[in-house]
Amino acid sequence: MTGGHAPGASDGFGDAHRALRELVMAATVRIHRAGVGYALDEPGTFLGSGFFVAPNWVLTCAHVPRSGKGGEVTVVYETGSGRGATAVAGEVAATLPECADLPAQGTWPAPDLALVRLREPVDHECVYVSERPAAYYSESKVLYAGWTVLGGQLVLMDGPLSVHGGVRGASAGVQMRLGDNDLPPGVSGGPVVDPERGEVVGILKSRSDRGSGGTSMGIEQLRTLPVPREEKRAEHDDLYQAVVHAHDRYHRDRQRHADSVRPTWADAQSQLRARPGRTLSPDERVELLGRLADLPPPVSTRSLLDILDSLPDHEAAVPPPAPRGWRDGLGALYASARQDGALKLLLDYVVGVLFAERPFSTPGTQDAEHALWEWVRQAALRLSPKHRRRFAQLRTEWMRQRSQAPGTPPAGQRLGRPDPGRTVPTALLELLERGWQRDHCDWRISVVHPGGEIERLDEAEQAPLDRLPEHLAGALAEAFRRCDEDERPAVLQVALPHALLGLAVDAWQLAPGEPPLGTYRPVVVRSADREQPFDEGEFWPSERDRPYGADDAHDARAAHGAHGAQGAPGAYDAHTAHDPHTAHDPHGALAPHDPPRTPHTHDERESRWHWVHAHAAKAEVLDCDDGLRIPVPTVNRLRGLHPGAVPVLCRYGDQRFEGDAMALARIVHGGFGVALWRRWSGGTDAVCGEFHRRAGDTVAVAGGADRLPELVRTLRAGVRAGRTETFWADGIALFYDDPHQPLPGAGGDLLEAP
Repeated sequence: MTGGHAPGASDGFGDAHRALRELVMAATVRIHRAGVGYALDEPGTFLGSGFFVAPNWVLTCAHVPRSGKGGEVTVVYETGSGRGATAVAGEVAATLPECADLPAQGTWPAPDLALVRLREPVDHECVYVSERPAAYYSESKVLYAGWTVLGGQLVLMDGPLSVHGGVRGASAGVQMRLGDNDLPPGVSGGPVVDPERGEVVGILKSRSDRGSGGTSMGIEQLRTLPVPREEKRAEHDDLYQAVVHAHDRYHRDRQRHADSVRPTWADAQSQLRARPGRTLSPDERVELLGRLADLPPPVSTRSLLDILDSLPDHEAAVPPPAPRGWRDGLGALYASARQDGALKLLLDYVVGVLFAERPFSTPGTQDAEHALWEWVRQAALRLSPKHRRRFAQLRTEWMRQRSQAPGTPPAGQRLGRPDPGRTVPTALLELLERGWQRDHCDWRISVVHPGGEIERLDEAEQAPLDRLPEHLAGALAEAFRRCDEDERPAVLQVALPHALLGLAVDAWQLAPGEPPLGTYRPVVVRSADREQPFDEGEFWPSERDRPYGADDAHDARAAHGAHGAQGAPGAYDAHTAHDPHTAHDPHGALAPHDPPRTPHTHDERESRWHWVHAHAAKAEVLDCDDGLRIPVPTVNRLRGLHPGAVPVLCRYGDQRFEGDAMALARIVHGGFGVALWRRWSGGTDAVCGEFHRRAGDTVAVAGGADRLPELVRTLRAGVRAGRTETFWADGIALFYDDPHQPLPGAGGDLLEAP
């Protein structure tokens, strides 16, 4: 299995192969019938194997679920060694070929593939999928993994297989014939792995009825998924592009994860001494593929082939199925790669990608293009001065062409941003902490009319926090009846003290069987304490609890937006020297013993509020740097951010750290009226790059902050409906606090305790 790669490590199970084996096993799942309930280990419901190919996507054989598109299954996976099994519902999103109701296992024609979309977001490992067709692999060894029933128990098995050549079908590409080992029932749908390169090259399709072994189908057959109609112009409309882009972004973000100690696929590939295309190291490859995946896909396969044909050093024929994505084009280069010209060939291809026409644009496209040019510049430093100069000239030409391109409609118009419609009344819920009774609160519900008049409806004292939906259901229903117009649900504003700002009001169910409140009406959070004096030290009762001091490098990095360069496109980079709007705080952070801070001025809040409503704002991730939680900058530093910055918190509720209430309080007293966060539900190694990127796109596509409440509601509804492209927004919350709309309690008439 050389196929254009540099020689890899020798056979044998050393540390690298053990690490690779663990990665394969962690991503291999079992498929059960739908609705298995708690009987996760019941062999009678077991259908076969599969593996996570991208976040929330499982690849298996089409004959495993025994149904066509729309069929329901249960995916069972293990979150870690000894942690037990977890089950999640899944839907067959596509099968290849598109046929259903075939009679029995093993009779589904090639390529016999199925993509299963999970119904809810989960945290899991993903395999690394080769960008090369399996047709290049012959007369060598592969590894397999899959689930089977052994002694009445479901067990995960793996082992080596020999490649005995191929079986070429009329239209289904090449199947590999495998032998020299038994394939037990149930392993169909499991991954087939190249042990020298550390990448998945196929999927087990069948086992031999006579003797050992069976067949596998090349992973590249996913390219034969249907191409969407011309009017479909977003990434998630093309199933193939959505899955492979999510795959490549996952592995890029996984490699960048600064707070993980688990080996990555690129780590294992580096130990194997794999050298993709003779020029890239495995970590360089995942970085490049991740940057390519930040771009819209090619306009068509023909346009991608034209780029390959235009490369002077590319000579090899492209085997079927033809490439569809940028990663496929990269894989096609490997056969032409020569030791002395491989890097130049690769850079010529990437420049071709940068000059290519875009089928659509997203708010992050321009940032992604500039990031890819920076990658080209850095990689070209390994070439001669002549070649470096040539790539610099190409970048100048690209910038000239882009500046002359005809104008495009605003991002919100391209992506169908919602129409806020006419002004309607809003419901207002106010909660007041009881300092001596922390698990209870007082509440008040009002209707806020468009002219600012506030109509009080109901109030009560000493309501238990864990039963608030039950206590508030009737009063909220009355408020909604008074506010909703023309079947358009009104906004619910929830005014909370600092300590309760993270309360998951949008997840409340006001009656059994009802959907979460935030999925069918906009739910936004406001601050009940924004006019109160704020002492940052009160959140850190001892020096031990304080995460960083004023001079800590991480605090400075957080404050000045150091994740802007490597974070999500659209993240605001507050340390950019030439930004005239950025004002750095010369005094540094406040120490815990500093006196209480005077609240921000009303003019400051109004200025920020006006800016993000009159212009397209930019998201600024404040508490996460490549997966490492960092402290939110101090109030002084936050005040220095651009007026168009919208703070975003990625890791709110990450229980390994303290300070969630402090983080939100700093944002409030930094003068911000709009902010986004998500309630953290991931593990230590959960990848969060997709949240950074998509949150930035959401803020940018809104065009103005007034559209964010409805956009966030749409995302919540998408998560509940099982739309995979929205799973990044699981647990999302919106802070939306209009300084022109004072709360009733601002004048001192909040509920008074007896």
